[in-house]
Amino acid sequence: MQSTKILRPAQPADIPGIAAIERLLAARCFVGRWTEEHHRQTMASADARYFVSQTESGELLAFAILRGLAESSRAIELKRIVVATPSQGLGRRIMQELMPMVFEEFGAHRLWLDVCDDNTRARHLYESLGFVYEGVLREAEYRDGEFVSLRLMSLLDREYEARASGSASAAH
Repeated sequence: MQSTKILRPAQPADIPGIAAIERLLAARCFVGRWTEEHHRQTMASADARYFVSQTESGELLAFAILRGLAESSRAIELKRIVVATPSQGLGRRIMQELMPMVFEEFGAHRLWLDVCDDNTRARHLYESLGFVYEGVLREAEYRDGEFVSLRLMSLLDREYEARASGSASAAH
């Protein structure tokens, strides 16, 4: 049984809300902050797709950015996923909606991401979804006056397919 979709493609009118979520204290330690103009340029690129989750009244709850859609490598990057109110399961639901999109609709061979080394909540989520740890990008980001290391993680299409078929057979 397919659950209700919680994501929609983002529009340029969503950019102020996206930037506001990015600036929230809960996100500041773990994700970069782009200017609205940077988001506009990225959103306009054929290489990127933005998605948002919102309330029925239109308040943005979360957003995700995928990049690499125009690359011949078929490696798509989850550049950013930010949830306004963490620890309520929305990030997991977003990932569960993005993963089939990435592999089945966009035909990716590899979905990859980097995550702050100290972001244990996000690392646990990605590991629980089958992402494999590949290594550390030492002091790769400069945030709030200090360098932070990032963990590189990925999921291959065959790993996704094995998990998806295992989940489907477990549901019957």
